[in-house]
Amino acid sequence: MVIYSAFMEKLNAWIAAGAGFVWGPWLVILLFGTHLFLTWRTGFIQRFLGRAIKLSVSKEPGAPGDISQFGALVTALAATIGTGNIFGVAGAVLIGGPGAVLWMWLTGVFGIATKYAEALLSVKYRVTNSHGQMSGGPMYVLERALNAKWAGVLFAIFTAIAAFGIGNMAQSNAIADMVVAKKDILPFVMADEAIKFSIGLILAVLTGAVILGGIRSISRFCTFLVPFMAFFYVLGCLIILAFSWENIWPTISLIVTSAFTGHAAVGGFVGAGIAEAMRYGIARGLFSNESGMGSAPIVAAAAKTSDPVRQALVSSTGTFWDTVVVCALTGLVIVGSGDWQNAGETKASLCDKAFHHLGAFGDVILIVGLLTFVFSTILGWAYYGEKAIEYLIGIKSVFYYRILWVIAVFVGCIWKSDAVWNFSDMMNGLMAIPNLVALLLLSGVIASETKRYFKENP
Repeated sequence: MVIYSAFMEKLNAWIAAGAGFVWGPWLVILLFGTHLFLTWRTGFIQRFLGRAIKLSVSKEPGAPGDISQFGALVTALAATIGTGNIFGVAGAVLIGGPGAVLWMWLTGVFGIATKYAEALLSVKYRVTNSHGQMSGGPMYVLERALNAKWAGVLFAIFTAIAAFGIGNMAQSNAIADMVVAKKDILPFVMADEAIKFSIGLILAVLTGAVILGGIRSISRFCTFLVPFMAFFYVLGCLIILAFSWENIWPTISLIVTSAFTGHAAVGGFVGAGIAEAMRYGIARGLFSNESGMGSAPIVAAAAKTSDPVRQALVSSTGTFWDTVVVCALTGLVIVGSGDWQNAGETKASLCDKAFHHLGAFGDVILIVGLLTFVFSTILGWAYYGEKAIEYLIGIKSVFYYRILWVIAVFVGCIWKSDAVWNFSDMMNGLMAIPNLVALLLLSGVIASETKRYFKENP
Protein backbone atom coordinates (compact mmCIF):
# COMPACT_ATOMS: atom_id res chain seq x y z
CA MET A 1 0.00 0.00 0.00
CA VAL A 2 2.89 2.36 0.84
CA ILE A 3 4.59 1.57 -2.48
CA TYR A 4 1.31 2.16 -4.34
CA SER A 5 0.76 5.51 -2.61
CA ALA A 6 4.31 6.63 -3.39
CA PHE A 7 3.89 5.64 -7.04
CA MET A 8 0.58 7.52 -7.32
CA GLU A 9 2.12 10.63 -5.76
CA LYS A 10 4.97 10.52 -8.26
CA LEU A 11 2.58 9.87 -11.15
CA ASN A 12 0.39 12.80 -10.12
CA ALA A 13 3.48 15.04 -9.92
CA TRP A 14 4.53 14.01 -13.45
CA ILE A 15 1.07 14.71 -14.80
CA ALA A 16 0.98 18.14 -13.14
CA ALA A 17 4.40 18.97 -14.60
CA GLY A 18 3.25 17.86 -18.05
CA ALA A 19 0.13 20.01 -17.84
CA GLY A 20 2.20 23.00 -16.74
CA PHE A 21 4.58 22.58 -19.69
CA VAL A 22 1.83 22.16 -22.29
CA TRP A 23 -0.08 25.14 -20.92
CA GLY A 24 2.92 27.42 -20.94
CA PRO A 25 2.68 30.99 -22.26
CA TRP A 26 3.23 29.82 -25.83
CA LEU A 27 -0.03 27.81 -25.96
CA VAL A 28 -2.03 30.57 -24.27
CA ILE A 29 -0.74 32.99 -26.93
CA LEU A 30 -1.45 30.51 -29.76
CA LEU A 31 -5.00 29.83 -28.58
CA PHE A 32 -6.09 33.37 -27.77
CA GLY A 33 -4.20 34.71 -30.77
CA THR A 34 -6.07 32.32 -33.05
CA HIS A 35 -9.37 33.50 -31.55
CA LEU A 36 -8.47 37.11 -32.35
CA PHE A 37 -7.06 36.33 -35.80
CA LEU A 38 -10.13 34.35 -36.90
CA THR A 39 -12.44 37.02 -35.50
CA TRP A 40 -10.73 39.45 -37.90
CA ARG A 41 -10.49 36.92 -40.78
CA THR A 42 -14.22 36.17 -40.67
CA GLY A 43 -15.19 39.84 -40.50
CA PHE A 44 -16.22 39.57 -36.83
CA ILE A 45 -18.57 36.61 -37.33
CA GLN A 46 -19.90 37.20 -33.79
CA ARG A 47 -22.16 39.94 -35.23
CA PHE A 48 -24.29 37.22 -36.85
CA LEU A 49 -25.03 35.53 -33.51
CA GLY A 50 -28.76 36.31 -33.66
CA ARG A 51 -29.02 34.82 -37.14
CA ALA A 52 -27.05 31.77 -35.97
CA ILE A 53 -29.43 31.18 -33.06
CA LYS A 54 -32.41 31.27 -35.45
CA LEU A 55 -30.71 28.77 -37.77
CA SER A 56 -30.06 26.43 -34.85
CA VAL A 57 -33.78 25.75 -34.41
CA SER A 58 -34.57 25.47 -38.13
CA LYS A 59 -34.41 22.41 -40.39
CA GLU A 60 -33.07 21.76 -43.87
CA PRO A 61 -35.16 18.91 -45.37
CA GLY A 62 -33.29 16.57 -47.68
CA ALA A 63 -29.82 17.72 -46.66
CA PRO A 64 -27.18 14.99 -46.19
CA GLY A 65 -26.26 14.01 -42.63
CA ASP A 66 -27.12 11.76 -39.70
CA ILE A 67 -28.81 14.10 -37.20
CA SER A 68 -30.53 17.49 -37.31
CA GLN A 69 -28.61 20.74 -36.95
CA PHE A 70 -30.23 21.25 -33.56
CA GLY A 71 -29.35 17.67 -32.62
CA ALA A 72 -25.72 18.32 -33.51
CA LEU A 73 -25.74 21.55 -31.49
CA VAL A 74 -27.24 20.05 -28.33
CA THR A 75 -24.92 17.03 -28.54
CA ALA A 76 -21.95 19.41 -28.74
CA LEU A 77 -23.43 21.45 -25.88
CA ALA A 78 -23.89 18.25 -23.90
CA ALA A 79 -20.16 17.69 -24.22
CA THR A 80 -19.15 21.29 -23.46
CA ILE A 81 -21.58 22.20 -20.67
CA GLY A 82 -20.04 20.11 -17.93
CA THR A 83 -17.94 20.39 -14.81
CA GLY A 84 -15.89 23.11 -16.50
CA ASN A 85 -18.90 25.39 -16.11
CA ILE A 86 -18.98 24.83 -12.34
CA PHE A 87 -15.83 23.20 -10.93
CA GLY A 88 -13.67 24.60 -13.74
CA VAL A 89 -14.71 28.16 -12.89
CA ALA A 90 -14.12 27.50 -9.19
CA GLY A 91 -10.67 26.05 -9.87
CA ALA A 92 -9.71 29.03 -12.04
CA VAL A 93 -10.75 31.47 -9.31
CA LEU A 94 -8.94 29.53 -6.57
CA ILE A 95 -5.63 29.57 -8.45
CA GLY A 96 -5.87 32.58 -10.78
CA GLY A 97 -8.03 34.85 -8.64
CA PRO A 98 -11.24 36.67 -9.65
CA GLY A 99 -9.58 38.00 -12.82
CA ALA A 100 -9.54 34.50 -14.28
CA VAL A 101 -13.31 34.83 -14.81
CA LEU A 102 -12.82 37.71 -17.25
CA TRP A 103 -10.18 35.83 -19.25
CA MET A 104 -12.49 32.83 -19.36
CA TRP A 105 -15.32 35.05 -20.60
CA LEU A 106 -13.15 36.71 -23.26
CA THR A 107 -12.04 33.27 -24.41
CA GLY A 108 -15.72 32.58 -25.03
CA VAL A 109 -16.47 35.86 -26.82
CA PHE A 110 -13.59 35.57 -29.27
CA GLY A 111 -13.73 31.78 -29.29
CA ILE A 112 -17.05 32.00 -31.14
CA ALA A 113 -15.04 32.72 -34.30
CA THR A 114 -12.78 29.73 -33.76
CA LYS A 115 -15.71 27.38 -33.12
CA TYR A 116 -17.30 28.70 -36.32
CA ALA A 117 -14.12 28.16 -38.34
CA GLU A 118 -13.41 24.62 -37.18
CA ALA A 119 -17.02 23.52 -37.75
CA LEU A 120 -16.97 25.02 -41.25
CA LEU A 121 -13.88 23.04 -42.21
CA SER A 122 -15.13 19.81 -40.65
CA VAL A 123 -18.38 19.88 -42.63
CA LYS A 124 -16.60 20.90 -45.84
CA TYR A 125 -14.13 18.01 -45.65
CA ARG A 126 -16.35 15.33 -44.08
CA VAL A 127 -16.66 11.84 -45.60
CA THR A 128 -19.20 9.01 -45.59
CA ASN A 129 -17.98 5.83 -43.87
CA SER A 130 -18.68 2.21 -44.76
CA HIS A 131 -21.90 2.24 -42.71
CA GLY A 132 -23.26 5.25 -44.60
CA GLN A 133 -22.63 7.61 -41.67
CA MET A 134 -20.90 11.00 -41.78
CA SER A 135 -17.39 11.19 -40.35
CA GLY A 136 -15.54 14.47 -39.92
CA GLY A 137 -13.38 16.56 -37.67
CA PRO A 138 -9.88 18.04 -37.67
CA MET A 139 -8.29 14.66 -38.48
CA TYR A 140 -10.09 14.63 -41.84
CA VAL A 141 -9.34 18.33 -42.40
CA LEU A 142 -5.64 17.74 -41.77
CA GLU A 143 -5.59 14.76 -44.11
CA ARG A 144 -7.81 15.99 -46.96
CA ALA A 145 -7.14 19.74 -46.98
CA LEU A 146 -3.48 19.83 -45.95
CA ASN A 147 -2.37 16.35 -47.07
CA ALA A 148 -0.99 15.77 -43.58
CA LYS A 149 -2.39 12.41 -42.54
CA TRP A 150 0.33 12.08 -39.90
CA ALA A 151 -1.06 15.20 -38.18
CA GLY A 152 -4.58 13.81 -38.47
CA VAL A 153 -3.38 10.63 -36.77
CA LEU A 154 -1.78 12.66 -33.97
CA PHE A 155 -4.96 14.65 -33.45
CA ALA A 156 -7.06 11.47 -33.35
CA ILE A 157 -4.70 9.88 -30.81
CA PHE A 158 -4.84 12.96 -28.59
CA THR A 159 -8.63 13.04 -28.93
CA ALA A 160 -9.12 9.38 -28.06
CA ILE A 161 -6.95 9.83 -24.95
CA ALA A 162 -8.26 13.29 -24.01
CA ALA A 163 -11.81 12.00 -24.12
CA PHE A 164 -11.08 9.92 -21.05
CA GLY A 165 -9.96 13.06 -19.22
CA ILE A 166 -12.17 16.03 -20.06
CA GLY A 167 -15.16 13.98 -21.17
CA ASN A 168 -15.10 11.07 -18.81
CA MET A 169 -13.02 10.75 -15.64
CA ALA A 170 -12.98 14.48 -14.82
CA GLN A 171 -16.77 14.47 -15.05
CA SER A 172 -17.48 11.38 -12.95
CA ASN A 173 -14.79 12.46 -10.49
CA ALA A 174 -16.50 15.82 -10.01
CA ILE A 175 -19.89 14.37 -9.18
CA ALA A 176 -18.35 11.83 -6.80
CA ASP A 177 -16.53 14.63 -4.96
CA MET A 178 -19.70 16.68 -4.73
CA VAL A 179 -21.78 13.81 -3.32
CA VAL A 180 -19.07 13.13 -0.74
CA ALA A 181 -19.07 16.82 0.20
CA LYS A 182 -22.86 16.69 0.64
CA LYS A 183 -23.02 13.25 2.29
CA ASP A 184 -24.68 14.72 5.36
CA ILE A 185 -27.95 14.99 3.40
CA LEU A 186 -27.94 11.28 2.49
CA PRO A 187 -30.59 9.21 4.32
CA PHE A 188 -27.92 6.67 5.37
CA VAL A 189 -24.31 6.68 6.56
CA MET A 190 -21.63 5.55 4.11
CA ALA A 191 -17.85 5.81 3.96
CA ASP A 192 -16.44 8.17 1.31
CA GLU A 193 -14.98 5.26 -0.68
CA ALA A 194 -18.34 3.45 -0.67
CA ILE A 195 -20.12 6.57 -1.90
CA LYS A 196 -17.66 6.98 -4.78
CA PHE A 197 -17.95 3.31 -5.67
CA SER A 198 -21.76 3.51 -5.75
CA ILE A 199 -21.84 6.70 -7.81
CA GLY A 200 -19.37 5.20 -10.27
CA LEU A 201 -21.44 2.07 -10.70
CA ILE A 202 -24.69 3.98 -11.30
CA LEU A 203 -23.09 6.39 -13.79
CA ALA A 204 -21.44 3.53 -15.66
CA VAL A 205 -24.72 1.64 -16.08
CA LEU A 206 -26.64 4.72 -17.25
CA THR A 207 -23.87 5.67 -19.69
CA GLY A 208 -23.84 2.23 -21.26
CA ALA A 209 -27.62 2.31 -21.70
CA VAL A 210 -27.36 5.42 -23.91
CA ILE A 211 -24.08 5.25 -25.83
CA LEU A 212 -24.44 1.68 -27.08
CA GLY A 213 -27.16 3.01 -29.42
CA GLY A 214 -24.71 5.31 -31.22
CA ILE A 215 -25.04 8.95 -32.31
CA ARG A 216 -28.79 8.88 -32.93
CA SER A 217 -29.44 7.54 -29.43
CA ILE A 218 -27.08 10.11 -27.90
CA SER A 219 -28.63 12.95 -29.93
CA ARG A 220 -32.21 12.00 -28.97
CA PHE A 221 -31.34 11.91 -25.28
CA CYS A 222 -29.38 15.19 -25.42
CA THR A 223 -32.21 16.95 -27.28
CA PHE A 224 -34.37 16.32 -24.23
CA LEU A 225 -31.75 16.80 -21.49
CA VAL A 226 -29.64 19.79 -22.58
CA PRO A 227 -32.35 22.48 -22.89
CA PHE A 228 -33.79 21.46 -19.52
CA MET A 229 -30.48 21.43 -17.66
CA ALA A 230 -29.24 24.71 -19.15
CA PHE A 231 -32.50 26.55 -18.43
CA PHE A 232 -32.70 25.18 -14.89
CA TYR A 233 -29.12 26.14 -14.03
CA VAL A 234 -29.20 29.60 -15.63
CA LEU A 235 -32.49 30.42 -13.90
CA GLY A 236 -31.09 29.23 -10.58
CA CYS A 237 -27.97 31.40 -10.90
CA LEU A 238 -30.07 34.43 -11.82
CA ILE A 239 -32.23 33.92 -8.73
CA ILE A 240 -29.13 33.67 -6.52
CA LEU A 241 -27.72 36.88 -8.04
CA ALA A 242 -31.09 38.61 -7.65
CA PHE A 243 -31.03 37.95 -3.91
CA SER A 244 -27.69 39.76 -3.66
CA TRP A 245 -28.22 42.27 -6.47
CA GLU A 246 -26.40 45.05 -4.62
CA ASN A 247 -23.20 42.98 -4.80
CA ILE A 248 -23.28 42.39 -8.58
CA TRP A 249 -21.50 45.56 -9.70
CA PRO A 250 -18.71 45.35 -7.05
CA THR A 251 -18.18 41.72 -8.12
CA ILE A 252 -17.90 42.67 -11.81
CA SER A 253 -15.50 45.49 -10.91
CA LEU A 254 -13.32 43.10 -8.88
CA ILE A 255 -13.21 40.59 -11.74
CA VAL A 256 -12.19 43.20 -14.32
CA THR A 257 -9.54 44.96 -12.21
CA SER A 258 -8.02 41.66 -11.03
CA ALA A 259 -7.69 40.45 -14.63
CA PHE A 260 -5.24 43.25 -15.44
CA THR A 261 -3.57 43.89 -12.07
CA GLY A 262 -3.50 40.49 -10.41
CA HIS A 263 -4.83 39.96 -6.90
CA ALA A 264 -2.94 40.20 -3.65
CA ALA A 265 -3.29 37.64 -0.88
CA VAL A 266 -6.47 38.06 1.15
CA GLY A 267 -7.42 35.80 4.03
CA GLY A 268 -6.71 32.23 2.97
CA PHE A 269 -6.19 33.19 -0.70
CA VAL A 270 -2.52 32.95 -1.69
CA GLY A 271 -2.67 35.74 -4.25
CA ALA A 272 -2.39 35.57 -8.04
CA GLY A 273 -0.65 37.60 -10.72
CA ILE A 274 -1.84 38.50 -14.21
CA ALA A 275 -0.10 35.45 -15.71
CA GLU A 276 -1.97 33.06 -13.40
CA ALA A 277 -5.27 34.78 -14.12
CA MET A 278 -4.68 34.51 -17.88
CA ARG A 279 -3.41 30.95 -17.86
CA TYR A 280 -6.13 29.45 -15.69
CA GLY A 281 -8.89 31.60 -17.15
CA ILE A 282 -8.01 30.69 -20.74
CA ALA A 283 -7.25 27.04 -19.91
CA ARG A 284 -10.54 26.58 -18.07
CA GLY A 285 -12.30 28.52 -20.82
CA LEU A 286 -11.02 25.98 -23.33
CA PHE A 287 -11.93 23.15 -20.98
CA SER A 288 -15.45 24.52 -20.84
CA ASN A 289 -16.26 25.68 -24.40
CA GLU A 290 -13.64 23.65 -26.32
CA SER A 291 -13.21 26.39 -28.96
CA GLY A 292 -9.95 25.60 -30.73
CA MET A 293 -9.71 22.10 -29.33
CA GLY A 294 -11.36 20.54 -32.39
CA SER A 295 -13.81 18.32 -30.53
CA ALA A 296 -17.19 19.92 -31.26
CA PRO A 297 -16.63 19.93 -35.07
CA ILE A 298 -16.62 16.12 -34.94
CA VAL A 299 -20.35 16.09 -34.18
CA ALA A 300 -20.99 19.13 -36.40
CA ALA A 301 -19.87 16.96 -39.32
CA ALA A 302 -22.80 14.63 -38.62
CA ALA A 303 -25.42 17.39 -39.05
CA LYS A 304 -27.96 17.41 -41.87
CA THR A 305 -26.84 20.45 -43.83
CA SER A 306 -26.09 21.35 -47.44
CA ASP A 307 -23.71 24.22 -46.65
CA PRO A 308 -20.72 24.17 -44.27
CA VAL A 309 -21.21 27.82 -43.31
CA ARG A 310 -24.79 27.23 -42.22
CA GLN A 311 -23.76 24.52 -39.75
CA ALA A 312 -20.72 26.54 -38.70
CA LEU A 313 -23.00 29.39 -37.63
CA VAL A 314 -25.14 26.96 -35.64
CA SER A 315 -22.09 25.41 -33.99
CA SER A 316 -20.69 28.82 -33.02
CA THR A 317 -23.68 29.46 -30.74
CA GLY A 318 -22.47 26.63 -28.52
CA THR A 319 -19.54 28.73 -27.28
CA PHE A 320 -21.87 31.65 -26.61
CA TRP A 321 -24.25 29.61 -24.46
CA ASP A 322 -21.51 27.68 -22.70
CA THR A 323 -19.04 30.39 -21.72
CA VAL A 324 -20.48 33.83 -22.42
CA VAL A 325 -23.66 32.90 -20.52
CA VAL A 326 -23.26 29.87 -18.23
CA CYS A 327 -19.62 30.30 -17.13
CA ALA A 328 -20.12 34.03 -16.61
CA LEU A 329 -23.06 33.42 -14.29
CA THR A 330 -21.12 30.79 -12.34
CA GLY A 331 -18.20 33.20 -12.00
CA LEU A 332 -20.42 35.95 -10.65
CA VAL A 333 -21.97 33.58 -8.09
CA ILE A 334 -18.60 32.21 -6.91
CA VAL A 335 -16.67 35.49 -6.79
CA GLY A 336 -19.63 37.33 -5.31
CA SER A 337 -19.86 34.84 -2.45
CA GLY A 338 -16.36 35.79 -1.22
CA ASP A 339 -15.70 32.20 -0.12
CA TRP A 340 -12.75 31.86 -2.51
CA GLN A 341 -10.70 33.88 0.03
CA ASN A 342 -11.03 31.20 2.72
CA ALA A 343 -8.06 28.98 3.53
CA GLY A 344 -8.16 25.34 2.49
CA GLU A 345 -10.98 25.56 -0.04
CA THR A 346 -11.24 22.99 -2.83
CA LYS A 347 -13.23 23.28 -6.06
CA ALA A 348 -16.01 21.17 -4.57
CA SER A 349 -16.16 22.97 -1.21
CA LEU A 350 -16.03 26.40 -2.86
CA CYS A 351 -18.96 25.59 -5.15
CA ASP A 352 -20.84 24.08 -2.22
CA LYS A 353 -20.42 27.18 -0.05
CA ALA A 354 -21.08 29.67 -2.86
CA PHE A 355 -24.44 28.11 -3.72
CA HIS A 356 -25.34 27.27 -0.12
CA HIS A 357 -25.84 30.96 0.69
CA LEU A 358 -29.44 30.38 -0.41
CA GLY A 359 -29.74 27.27 1.75
CA ALA A 360 -31.48 24.19 0.37
CA PHE A 361 -32.49 26.01 -2.83
CA GLY A 362 -28.86 26.71 -3.69
CA ASP A 363 -27.94 23.11 -2.92
CA VAL A 364 -30.60 21.85 -5.33
CA ILE A 365 -29.35 24.14 -8.13
CA LEU A 366 -25.78 22.94 -7.68
CA ILE A 367 -26.51 19.23 -7.29
CA VAL A 368 -29.05 18.97 -10.12
CA GLY A 369 -26.91 21.17 -12.35
CA LEU A 370 -23.79 19.13 -11.73
CA LEU A 371 -25.55 15.78 -12.13
CA THR A 372 -27.05 16.71 -15.49
CA PHE A 373 -23.93 18.52 -16.71
CA VAL A 374 -21.73 15.54 -15.86
CA PHE A 375 -23.92 12.92 -17.50
CA SER A 376 -24.50 14.91 -20.67
CA THR A 377 -20.77 15.58 -21.10
CA ILE A 378 -19.94 11.90 -20.69
CA LEU A 379 -22.41 11.11 -23.49
CA GLY A 380 -21.19 13.80 -25.88
CA TRP A 381 -17.52 12.99 -25.46
CA ALA A 382 -18.18 9.29 -25.95
CA TYR A 383 -19.03 10.14 -29.57
CA TYR A 384 -15.90 12.26 -30.04
CA GLY A 385 -13.71 9.47 -28.75
CA GLU A 386 -15.29 6.77 -30.85
CA LYS A 387 -14.96 8.80 -34.06
CA ALA A 388 -11.26 9.27 -33.30
CA ILE A 389 -10.88 5.53 -32.78
CA GLU A 390 -12.82 4.89 -36.01
CA TYR A 391 -10.33 7.10 -37.86
CA LEU A 392 -7.34 5.33 -36.32
CA ILE A 393 -8.37 1.68 -36.31
CA GLY A 394 -11.65 1.32 -38.18
CA ILE A 395 -15.34 1.25 -37.44
CA LYS A 396 -15.28 -2.30 -36.02
CA SER A 397 -13.28 -1.06 -33.03
CA VAL A 398 -16.00 1.35 -31.89
CA PHE A 399 -17.97 -1.22 -29.85
CA TYR A 400 -14.91 -2.12 -27.76
CA TYR A 401 -14.14 1.56 -27.22
CA ARG A 402 -17.63 2.05 -25.83
CA ILE A 403 -17.12 -0.77 -23.33
CA LEU A 404 -13.81 0.75 -22.22
CA TRP A 405 -15.56 4.12 -21.94
CA VAL A 406 -18.14 2.76 -19.50
CA ILE A 407 -15.38 1.23 -17.36
CA ALA A 408 -13.50 4.55 -17.29
CA VAL A 409 -16.61 6.34 -15.97
CA PHE A 410 -16.38 4.13 -12.91
CA VAL A 411 -12.60 4.57 -12.52
CA GLY A 412 -12.93 8.36 -12.65
CA CYS A 413 -15.08 8.36 -9.54
CA ILE A 414 -12.37 6.82 -7.40
CA TRP A 415 -9.20 8.41 -8.87
CA LYS A 416 -7.53 11.43 -7.23
CA SER A 417 -9.17 14.68 -8.35
CA ASP A 418 -6.07 16.80 -9.03
CA ALA A 419 -4.54 14.12 -11.22
CA VAL A 420 -7.71 13.87 -13.31
CA TRP A 421 -7.90 17.62 -13.91
CA ASN A 422 -4.18 18.00 -14.69
CA PHE A 423 -4.39 15.06 -17.07
CA SER A 424 -7.38 16.70 -18.78
CA ASP A 425 -5.56 20.03 -19.13
CA MET A 426 -2.55 18.36 -20.71
CA MET A 427 -4.53 16.32 -23.24
CA ASN A 428 -6.74 19.30 -24.14
CA GLY A 429 -3.67 21.34 -24.98
CA LEU A 430 -2.15 18.58 -27.11
CA MET A 431 -5.41 18.28 -29.05
CA ALA A 432 -5.57 21.99 -29.67
CA ILE A 433 -2.10 22.33 -31.23
CA PRO A 434 -2.64 20.53 -34.59
CA ASN A 435 -6.17 21.89 -34.83
CA LEU A 436 -5.11 25.51 -34.32
CA VAL A 437 -2.28 25.17 -36.83
CA ALA A 438 -4.76 23.80 -39.41
CA LEU A 439 -7.16 26.70 -38.77
CA LEU A 440 -4.42 29.24 -39.32
CA LEU A 441 -3.14 27.57 -42.50
CA LEU A 442 -6.68 27.25 -43.90
CA SER A 443 -7.90 30.71 -42.85
CA GLY A 444 -8.12 31.67 -46.53
CA VAL A 445 -10.60 28.86 -47.18
CA ILE A 446 -12.61 29.94 -44.13
CA ALA A 447 -12.72 33.56 -45.29
CA SER A 448 -13.70 32.70 -48.88
CA GLU A 449 -16.47 30.30 -47.81
CA THR A 450 -17.82 32.94 -45.43
CA LYS A 451 -17.88 35.62 -48.14
CA ARG A 452 -19.57 33.24 -50.57
CA TYR A 453 -22.33 32.28 -48.14
CA PHE A 454 -23.25 35.82 -47.13
CA LYS A 455 -23.17 36.95 -50.74
CA GLU A 456 -25.62 34.18 -51.60
CA ASN A 457 -27.64 34.70 -48.41
CA PRO A 458 -27.55 38.42 -47.60
